[in-house]
Amino acid sequence: MKVAFVSSGNIKKFGISPIVINQGDSLKKEGIDVVYYGIKGKGFINYLKNIKTLKKFLKENKVDIIHAHFSLSAIIASIAKKRTPIVVSLMGSDSSGKFIYRSLVKFFHRFLWDVTIVKSQNIKDNLSLDDVIILPNGVNFDLFKPIDQIESRVKVNFESDTKYIVFIADPKRVEKNIGLAIEGVEILKKNIKAELFIVFGKDGIEHNQIPNYLNAADVLLLTSTSEGSPNVVKEAMACNCPVVSTDVGDVKSVISDTKGCFISQFNAEDIASNLFKAIKHGKTDGRTKIEHLNSKIIATKLISIYNNLLKH
Repeated sequence: MKVAFVSSGNIKKFGISPIVINQGDSLKKEGIDVVYYGIKGKGFINYLKNIKTLKKFLKENKVDIIHAHFSLSAIIASIAKKRTPIVVSLMGSDSSGKFIYRSLVKFFHRFLWDVTIVKSQNIKDNLSLDDVIILPNGVNFDLFKPIDQIESRVKVNFESDTKYIVFIADPKRVEKNIGLAIEGVEILKKNIKAELFIVFGKDGIEHNQIPNYLNAADVLLLTSTSEGSPNVVKEAMACNCPVVSTDVGDVKSVISDTKGCFISQFNAEDIASNLFKAIKHGKTDGRTKIEHLNSKIIATKLISIYNNLLKH
């Protein structure tokens, strides 16, 4: 089986999102031939300019299925695909657009997409979609795994006498709510020596470096105002790193009853309080709690979706 992954190709330094690449890699390990088309340019008009080259790409590669990631990429793929079946994965940002955009997504879902996957229940609810499959992105358990904290701290140049709270997101994105994270850590610093470390640079951080930061850290902090199914929380869980997060997306169900992980209110005092408790608790048993999100298991479910689609 040959599958074309279609998604934005505009991520700084990397082109296609590591989340998309990771899912493709998990499928390749199961024997699926995956090829990638990264859409260049931002905004609907620039996306439209990719239709001609995408048509050529699909014709040359003779794929059995198109799997488009994110709604705008899926719309472009729908126009270019001719008779090739299309599977669409909708992420968190797809459910937070304006009414007219969400209406467009609902139209394509109903009439042009063969299978629509959403990453969490809240995405389904926000878009008011029926007949969708809820299937979160998986976590590469071979890459994201517990590593000795001292060893990891040496790799990322963390000091041994400081408690590190890592914030793994682009602080310029408004929905990531970096201000709340800063306020919470400032309150925490009144009681212990702590530092908020933002794992994001001008050119980005290589995805395979993220496990070092999660293992070196004392806590992962997520203060977003909206999310779908944030992979960084699952990646932290796979590394047994404590998590403090606002109640967004599927985070509450992912961390569930894991000791050392906390859901916070949208205020700095509660963030600081939960950070202190998470640091005091130390490493978690999060990895055992999310074994069902191993990318190998998710890949198997995805292949089943592909096979069922090709039977019809």
